Amino acid sequence: MILEGKRIVVTGVLTEASIAFSVARMAQEQGADVALTSFGRARRLTEHSARRLPRPAEIYELDVTQDGHFEDLTAALADRWGGVDGVLHAIGFAPETCLGGEFLAAGWDDVAVALRVSAYSLKALAGAVLPLMKEGGSIVALDFDARQSWPSYDWMGVAKAALESVARYLARDLGSLGVRVNLVSAGPLQTMAARGVPGFLDLSGAWADRAPMGWNSADADPVAATCVALLSDWLPVTTGEIVHADGGFHSVASARSQA
Repeated sequence: MILEGKRIVVTGVLTEASIAFSVARMAQEQGADVALTSFGRARRLTEHSARRLPRPAEIYELDVTQDGHFEDLTAALADRWGGVDGVLHAIGFAPETCLGGEFLAAGWDDVAVALRVSAYSLKALAGAVLPLMKEGGSIVALDFDARQSWPSYDWMGVAKAALESVARYLARDLGSLGVRVNLVSAGPLQTMAARGVPGFLDLSGAWADRAPMGWNSADADPVAATCVALLSDWLPVTTGEIVHADGGFHSVASARSQA
């Protein structure tokens, strides 16, 4: 029960295949009181998935492109709990023009959406929960290794690189307040978000072949367990890190690079 008594906010729950859903479920199993966020048409998916959790979870409206929603979230969580101990940022989106292999075709308006939703939102979410983390806390965000380019990932890869930088600067500025900020870089999983990137799931076969521990793209639980560990008190001085939950894929050179 490593999250006993913790108050945890989880964004990004859509289907039961979502990493965020597994985090919410495991957090409850480990003793946390969990609240979810969603908005618009996606809210019906979130509500459906929330009914599969071990215990009921309140769902708060949060569209990260609406500044007022962050203020409302702070007020709602203050009324409910009075404080927050941890939050999972599992938010990412890029318009179709930003994905699929036509990197040069994307215009600034679409790129700006990808960067705001996928990277700047981490700063905005941290700002919303920070007033409620008076005794410190943990902010964890989901990442996909941005050290190299990936087929079809295009501007989402750029957004993930920005997310990694945002996390480092937040870790710098929030450390003195006892707030840790870390990223979990997962391997490819069969989530709704992954299906939105053309050809992205084709990576899973190569991942399973190359990762020293193998890789099961249908199982989000190992990644979720990593997130839950970071949300707990068991890594009290770990911040500004990118923790890879990818079967070790990132540590092994490809045949092409070895040649």
